[in-house]
Amino acid sequence: MAGMILINVKFPIKAEYADQWPEISRPFTEATLAEPGNLWFEWSRSVLEPNTYVLIEAFTDEGAGPHVNSDHFAAMQKEFPQYLAATPQIVSHQVDGDGWGPMGELQVD
Repeated sequence: MAGMILINVKFPIKAEYADQWPEISRPFTEATLAEPGNLWFEWSRSVLEPNTYVLIEAFTDEGAGPHVNSDHFAAMQKEFPQYLAATPQIVSHQVDGDGWGPMGELQVD
């Protein structure tokens, strides 16, 4: 079975930038989505913490290294801190599979 690197990151955004975050993060998002090793890169706003955005991303085994070594990743490391209320929290794991699949516990006909 194929493998991938699945990453979830919670970004606590300063309140004054929370509504603008999709636009602020757009260049980094678009550059990452264009990477050959990227499987997905999706932002969602937390319902419980509206100033927090959750990033769900996945890369092929070969794609994670080029991502963190890219010019746009380095630019993000310099640019993003000014918009953040705290250090982002991350969960990153190597998992089996190569994409999304149907949920076995809940089916829609």
